[in-house]
Amino acid sequence: MTDPEVLELRYPVRVLCHRVREGSGGTGQWRGGHGSVRRIEFLEAMEASLLSGRRRVAPPGLKGGGDGQPGKARIIRADGAVEEQPALFSVRLSPGDAIEIETPGGGGFGAD
Repeated sequence: MTDPEVLELRYPVRVLCHRVREGSGGTGQWRGGHGSVRRIEFLEAMEASLLSGRRRVAPPGLKGGGDGQPGKARIIRADGAVEEQPALFSVRLSPGDAIEIETPGGGGFGAD
């Protein structure tokens, strides 16, 4: 979760979006925390890799709480094509392409 200003200073990228992923936390007496959504546009051709987890198995709720939403990642090409990605990937990107990452929400705690 590097600060957008640091990413943009160190790499040829532009952070287009960084927001809370509303509704991603599990239900419960104490709702799970929300994940985040970040979309990063690449300004030069480069290769990027992502190593993440909780993409297939949702973060579990406890003591009757609901599971959080699993994470997602996708490549959005400059021409608008969208390519869903697995938890671990490496990809070549062209100027104007973007990666969008949705982090998982936390599991809820306790029955409603």
